[in-house]
Amino acid sequence: MAKELTLEQIFEKLESTIGRLEQEDIPLEESFKLYKEGMKLVKNCNDRIDKVEKEVLKLNENGELDEF
Repeated sequence: MAKELTLEQIFEKLESTIGRLEQEDIPLEESFKLYKEGMKLVKNCNDRIDKVEKEVLKLNENGELDEF
């Protein structure tokens, strides 16, 4: 199984993808491919951040969940 990227690695890949998309001479087909890859990275990032947010909850003395 492939090693999962860290959030920092995902951000670096997104930054690289954005840089390539900003190039003036990029072919249209390649820009669509890069856009699709970038959107997958953004979704992965959002999913992982959501997961962390859910884990960063704690039970208070009444047994209810509070944000940490």
